[in-house]
Amino acid sequence: MEQSKVTVLIPTLNNHKELEIVLKSLNKQTWRGDLEIAVVGPSNDPGREITISNNAKWIDDKGSRNRADACNVGIKETQCDILLFTDDDVIPPEDWVEKLVRWFERDDVAGVGGQNWAPEEDPFLAKVADVAFGAKYVTAGTRYGKVSKGELIEIEHNPGCNSGYRKKVLDEVEGFEPGCIGAEDVVLDHKIRSKGHKLWFDPESIMPHRRRTPPALFKQMKNYGYVRTLANSRWPELRSWSHLAIGIFPLLVFSSIISIIFGIIINDIENSISLSLTSELFFQIPIMLSTTYILICWIGSILGNSPHRNAITIFFSPIMIFSAHYYYGIGVLKGLFQIYAGKGAAAGLGIQLDDKKRI
Repeated sequence: MEQSKVTVLIPTLNNHKELEIVLKSLNKQTWRGDLEIAVVGPSNDPGREITISNNAKWIDDKGSRNRADACNVGIKETQCDILLFTDDDVIPPEDWVEKLVRWFERDDVAGVGGQNWAPEEDPFLAKVADVAFGAKYVTAGTRYGKVSKGELIEIEHNPGCNSGYRKKVLDEVEGFEPGCIGAEDVVLDHKIRSKGHKLWFDPESIMPHRRRTPPALFKQMKNYGYVRTLANSRWPELRSWSHLAIGIFPLLVFSSIISIIFGIIINDIENSISLSLTSELFFQIPIMLSTTYILICWIGSILGNSPHRNAITIFFSPIMIFSAHYYYGIGVLKGLFQIYAGKGAAAGLGIQLDDKKRI
């Protein structure tokens, strides 16, 4: 693959300090082939000077209002054989390009991606979130632990911060879905697979990716639930029972709170044995469900795959898992409300939903 031209494309928006870390890391790559680093963003973004000073190519995003449109501009402005995508808040390992590019020697690889975990310097809450995201049974992170070291596994979707594609395949599907405000990488991979191409996951390719911490984490999860619900409506093939089921979670939380309050009211009004036993059920059922949920979260975190697992992060992980389920569920409900009582899934086009504090 050394004869192939490789481009790394990074969409950015007012995040030049972290962007500079990304660019400096990419300039130290062990892959010695023809490598171009390109950044796409607004013309007045402070990242422009940082990009040029680090010997990278700056691409004006032409007023794009979301990541999908900005990446499409970058795809059209780029001439290469393999196009790698990452974000402006990662810390690429020196062998990141080399590990992804090697797999394109196989003709059946249209795209390949890998894991992403919080970097070591991230704060404690970010590491707890990392453990929560990689927990078994309660999140989608379980796939990271299902493959042997060095092997590829066919997959439906790779994260946008750690993925690569044949440029001709991206051109064939005409890039990202225009106007997507989120889940654009999910939709892109769906379009690629719909054309009969195969996507793969490499467990050895690991990208340190900064995790959000509360309250940005809560907003991020709410946005994820919302945009994925809209995407599921526009592309029914993407639907999964788990994405819809998580919308029930906030309703269960509210029901448990109401049950406890109702039990208190009944207990205060009537003190007879029969009603006393009834009121106890309103307390016991939510408590039993909560205890079971916490135990599952702990077991899932222990058996999970985050490199930041230890006694303390595992102990606090149920809080982050609960928060992720709750806010993702709120996003699902918001999306369903818009689809069936609002302007429909097509309303999910326009300005990118953002949860990051920009510089």
